[in-house]
Amino acid sequence: LNMLVSEWGQETQVAYDPPTALSLAHKFHPDVVLLDIGLPKMHGYALARKLRETEWGRRMTIIAVTGWGQEADRQQSRAAGINHHLLKPVDPDMLHEILAGIAPAQ
Repeated sequence: LNMLVSEWGQETQVAYDPPTALSLAHKFHPDVVLLDIGLPKMHGYALARKLRETEWGRRMTIIAVTGWGQEADRQQSRAAGINHHLLKPVDPDMLHEILAGIAPAQ
């Protein structure tokens, strides 16, 4: 996904675990975060909540990219402040449409 989003002209950063993701987000202040729910060391829902605790994190768009597709999973995403819940494999056209509709955070 990183390569695909980069090809669409977006600046990207990649983290492979939640602590690194939090550190990068604090430095980078992204407008959008794509995250997996089943992450090592910290659940993706917990990571989303941590991101939402910051002033800039309240304005970002969080997109879950996950294999967890039950209604209960989607409800947990909403409760954690996740804006979009996409199932793997992600439809690139759907992701592009979502990203195209997001204005940069002010």
